[in-house]
Amino acid sequence: QVQLVESGGGLVQPGGSLRLSCVASRAILSTFTLYTFGWYRQAPGKERELVATFTSGGSTRYADAVKGRFTISKNNSKKTVYLQMNSLNPEDTAVYFCKGSTGNREDWGQGTQVTVFS
Repeated sequence: QVQLVESGGGLVQPGGSLRLSCVASRAILSTFTLYTFGWYRQAPGKERELVATFTSGGSTRYADAVKGRFTISKNNSKKTVYLQMNSLNPEDTAVYFCKGSTGNREDWGQGTQVTVFS
């Protein structure tokens, strides 16, 4: 398994920005590069939703709610996946989770809280 640790969450006012990191420090590089990564979020009373995807082939996809505002990226050398979040609004408030998967393997981080308030 690959251990994933998220960081970078916090409190921010509407219109602000945050950058989340997901570090797979224990993974070997060859394993990390084979994974597809996704950022998910879950707000109280809502289903966990997929926010952004970065495939092993380098393609990215975004949920309609965050298109144009969020950017997912990956640094293989650092074994880290990022989620840059701009123009945040209160609807973005949630716990954000990082997931890495390939074949039958699926690994989740424990989440980081993002709160947008005015």
